[in-house]
Amino acid sequence: MEIAGLDFARRKEDLVVTGKSGTGKSHILQAIALRGCQAQMSVRYARCVDLLDDLYAGLADGTYQRRLKRWAAADLLIVDDVGLGQVKKRDDEPTAAHTLFNLIDRRHGKTSTAFSSNIKLSAWGKYLGDATLAVAILDRVNMRAIRLDIDGPSYRQQVARDRAKERGAKLPDDSAEPEAGREQ
Repeated sequence: MEIAGLDFARRKEDLVVTGKSGTGKSHILQAIALRGCQAQMSVRYARCVDLLDDLYAGLADGTYQRRLKRWAAADLLIVDDVGLGQVKKRDDEPTAAHTLFNLIDRRHGKTSTAFSSNIKLSAWGKYLGDATLAVAILDRVNMRAIRLDIDGPSYRQQVARDRAKERGAKLPDDSAEPEAGREQ
C-alpha cells in the first residue's frame, strides 16, 4: 500500500523491483507511473536502454546537458528493464554506467527513481559497462530504497499453458523456455 500510495516518492526515496521475467515488474512500475500522474507529479518513464539511447543522442547532437536536466527534473523517474536490451558500447563516448551515474547522482536525495531489473544487481556492472560506476549507482539508490523482489512464475508462461489447455494441447514440462526458432 505504501508503494501504491506513492509515500516513497513523497519522501524522495527510491524503489528497486527485481525478479524473473514475466513476474509483473513492469506492470507495477506502469501502475506507479499512472498513480504519479494522477497525483499531479511530474513523471518520466523509459526502458533503461531507451533512456541511455536518448542521452547518447544528446552527446551526438550537443543537447546532452539539456536532456540530462530534463530527465533529472521529474518528481518520479521510472527506469524499466535494466538488463534488457542491448546497450551500445561506443569507444569514443562514456560508458552507459557513466551516463546513468550522471543522472542518478543529480537525482540522489532530491527526487525519487524507480527501477525494475530481471538481472541481479551484481550484474549491473557488466550490463552497463563499468562495475565501479554501477556500484556507485546502486550505492546511491539503495541508501534510501524500498526493495521488492518478486519470486514467482511467469504470467506469460501461465497464459501460454492455459491457452494450450484450451486447445487440448499439452506443453512439455520445460515450456518455460521456448526453443530457439520455434514459434509459440
